[in-house]
Amino acid sequence: MDLITRFQELAAQVPEVLQPLIIALAGAVPFIEGEGAAAIGIVGGLHPAVAIAAGAIGNFLCVAVLVVASSSARSAIVSRRRRTMAGRQSVLVGDGRGGAATSVITDPVTENDEPGRTSARRAKFQRALDRYGVPGVSLLGPLLLPTQFTATMLASAGVSKARVLFWQGLAIIAWTTLIGVAIGGVTHAVA
Repeated sequence: MDLITRFQELAAQVPEVLQPLIIALAGAVPFIEGEGAAAIGIVGGLHPAVAIAAGAIGNFLCVAVLVVASSSARSAIVSRRRRTMAGRQSVLVGDGRGGAATSVITDPVTENDEPGRTSARRAKFQRALDRYGVPGVSLLGPLLLPTQFTATMLASAGVSKARVLFWQGLAIIAWTTLIGVAIGGVTHAVA
């Protein structure tokens, strides 16, 4: 909670013109996200529409950078793995008596290189993705994980960048607006 307090203090110290920038920066932080940033801005005195827009924009820009990076990393890994599998060399091994040689594949590459918790988490995420699809994981994901984590996992799973960004953007707008309107209503009623 100290981080939220610091963003509130920072937003209060800068000129009013720069406050939306501080709220956008808060929106880029996992676990604060657009919803928390909008709440910080509204409680700090920003108009709810400005706070909601700034929080959502900051959250989405961070998610976009992570999706592009994750997707690029996945593409590099997949293409490297394909090159490795295509370039594997066969070694001829004789039967020891000068007889026929058999081909033995060296440098095996398997899909299940990571044992333990990582594989269990990946399997759990894959089940959720299979069950709810990209829209469900994107829209319901913020209830469990920050959008930055969900978007990165979706891009790493091979979902197209455009699809991840569309559904994550929709989720960010929906959740930020919902929470921002609720906080704005409460602060208006109290004031």
